[in-house]
Amino acid sequence: MSSRVSRCASRIATRALALSMVLGVASGAHSLQAQSPNDTADGVVAELYDIVTFDAGTTPDWDRARALFVDEAVVVLRTSREGSTTFSVEGWIADFVSFIENRNVVETGFIEKVVRTHSVVFGDIANIWVLYQPELPGSDRPAMQGVDNFSLVKKDGRWLIASITNEVVTPDRPVPEVLRGELHERH
Repeated sequence: MSSRVSRCASRIATRALALSMVLGVASGAHSLQAQSPNDTADGVVAELYDIVTFDAGTTPDWDRARALFVDEAVVVLRTSREGSTTFSVEGWIADFVSFIENRNVVETGFIEKVVRTHSVVFGDIANIWVLYQPELPGSDRPAMQGVDNFSLVKKDGRWLIASITNEVVTPDRPVPEVLRGELHERH
């Protein structure tokens, strides 16, 4: 009889171990999910740069990009030496798609390298300045730099982009002080 009790106890212990392993895996999956880009304002911004940087023969995943913005978000881009254009998220995507098609960027890919960032988070709002350098692989155009300013809000536990404003670095408009030097460099 004790051998029967022992086997039963062994099965219960095995099942308990298996259940704890399953629960451990599930909780591990939860902690991986907790590492989603929307957990931090910086993560959302990094995710957007990852999306708009793409290899030759591919294009950005625009649905993934849309998911990073509040519905009412605006994007203000420098579109000429003298002016900027204000876009909705859909307008910004259409403008980016037009750039990809008109410059045949699908053939080359596109890189938007983050050089430096500066972040300020206060409660459920964040402001992130990004010094970036765009590149068309294989292009002989000289490298330029730009500055994006992201305003984000935390909504329903997720960080989302409310606005992006953009400016191009020129000799008359040098890199802002907050983005000079060794701040939060990303490679």
